Amino acid sequence: MDMDVFWKEFREGNALNAYEFFGAHVGADGTTFRTYAPNASGVNLFGDFNSWTEVPMERDEHGCFSITVKEAKKGDLYKYVVYGNNGWRTEHADPYAFGAELRPGSASRITDLSEYRFGDAQWLKGQNDHRDKPMAIYEVHLGAFMRNPDEEHGWYSYREIAEPLIEHVKKCGYTHIELMPLCEYPFDGSWGYQLSGYFAATCRYGSPADLKYLIDCCHKAGIGVIMDYVPVHFAIDDFALKLYDTTALYEYYRPGVAESQWGTCMFNHERPETVSFLLSAAEFWVSEYHVDGLRVDAVSCLIYWGGRQEKGENPSGMAFARKLTGLLKKKHPKLMLFAEDSSSWQGGVTAPVEKGGLGFDYKWDMGWMYDSLYFLSLPVEQRRANYHKLTFSMWYFYDERFILSLSHDEVVGGRGTILEKMHGSEDSKIAQIRAYYAYMYMHPGKKLSFMGNEVGERTEWNETREVEFNLLAEPLHKGLFDLVCDLQKLYCSEEVLYAKEYERDNYEWLYCRDDGPLLYVMKRIGKGKSFVCALNFGAEALEAFELPLDKEEPEAAEAENAAEAKAKPAKKKSAKKEESWTSVICTDWKCYGGALDADKKTIRSDKRKMSIDLQPYSAVIYEVNS
Repeated sequence: MDMDVFWKEFREGNALNAYEFFGAHVGADGTTFRTYAPNASGVNLFGDFNSWTEVPMERDEHGCFSITVKEAKKGDLYKYVVYGNNGWRTEHADPYAFGAELRPGSASRITDLSEYRFGDAQWLKGQNDHRDKPMAIYEVHLGAFMRNPDEEHGWYSYREIAEPLIEHVKKCGYTHIELMPLCEYPFDGSWGYQLSGYFAATCRYGSPADLKYLIDCCHKAGIGVIMDYVPVHFAIDDFALKLYDTTALYEYYRPGVAESQWGTCMFNHERPETVSFLLSAAEFWVSEYHVDGLRVDAVSCLIYWGGRQEKGENPSGMAFARKLTGLLKKKHPKLMLFAEDSSSWQGGVTAPVEKGGLGFDYKWDMGWMYDSLYFLSLPVEQRRANYHKLTFSMWYFYDERFILSLSHDEVVGGRGTILEKMHGSEDSKIAQIRAYYAYMYMHPGKKLSFMGNEVGERTEWNETREVEFNLLAEPLHKGLFDLVCDLQKLYCSEEVLYAKEYERDNYEWLYCRDDGPLLYVMKRIGKGKSFVCALNFGAEALEAFELPLDKEEPEAAEAENAAEAKAKPAKKKSAKKEESWTSVICTDWKCYGGALDADKKTIRSDKRKMSIDLQPYSAVIYEVNS
């Protein structure tokens, strides 16, 4: 490593490799420890190797403290004791440590990352951003997918969970697994979103080699892995990053921006050394653990101060986001970067950096999720007034590259499960979920669903229980699960449902009128073969409903958006050809827990209209051939 180049990049906030220098590195002459603490008056080291007796470290002109200890070996625990000019003495874990001890312990562990050799070279060669490929993501909390009755904390190891997790994901037809944060963290109930070790895989489930084994197994099974990355805020625990060199080294110190809405410390993206720390953490998980993508948490806080538009834009946060996407994509062109952003910022979260955007590949469509779940929580008699909650997403869909997400955030914190959000009896709730999932899979955009959504869980999720797989013994829940599998199989096998989905000519509404039944008809348009999904979110059956195929442009999604809707260019009408419609999935078939016998019948249009039948709270997906 050219140290002049490294320090220049580190101080400019451009370093991707800071973890190769800082931290604990085992060598032929022992283990070398380095930590950056420019405002400390002194730093001592102690650990298992010296009976926890403080030994002074040597300071250089850059504010780096270092020492090589011959006796320090792999597996030993250690800490830094940081002294300040203000008289403070604090014991800290190593910010760049590759391992840590299990909470409530807080020491770092000397770790050798070279123990495991990946066997996924063929997978890495074929990596891509899935722009024109199907992507259905299964979000997982690794400690709660399945619970281990024989382990003190109920956890399976990374190695133990690999086979059952992959088997389930393959059976369901998901293409990717998104792992909730696996960097080290002190509080189980934060689910990894309040971190203390950005380079240390949590030891809750085993060693770094064990985690690499899990990711390797996923790749060999044809499943991509996305890791949650949290560059906005960190845990307030004194042993971690807070006041690391007895001053606010990593965090903001100004009132009003120092503390996040979660009660954690906010990273100071104005400080180049902090930016280099965060960039290196992102690079670390890509290079060392072979993750295929990073889901960047709380991007709204990078766009606006505290994530609140009324506080104004956050220039340093957006500069960091652009540097993150720019440098990572330059080094790893096939890496996928996902923005978890709840804001309505118009600058282009997925637009290229050179055009003023933030450079992400995809953005979560939080508006789609909020609107659609709100609509389905309403009694039927109130839905007509909110009819366009299910159409509004298509008015802005082409502004970004969106992912439709039903994440863990929607089934925790008193929000209830997806099942509990539906209105009505349990039977009708499950029927509505079936129709809702058909709507989700026929709507443009990649898909993401949190574990358990596929079985229609009854109990709000928390990290101490596993997915309610026992519900699969009940016909309604088993039917829902089978529908999810079939929807994903259809989605992944039909190019028209994923390729060119971010282009306007891939989609049109055939019916979206709020002056008729609670009916929606959407079409995904391909060459020769298309798909139509007819959805009835009302309590009354529709019999021989005549669907006009020579349609007018859809109404404005909301009254306040009427002007915007009128400004949209009208699509040119084309001459209608006779079409054959073959039902390939009906959510009310008995095999999915409904009332109808499965019947993949074909009906033909007369060029101007189509006669369709729909049961209450149901959807039918048709394959359409001209």
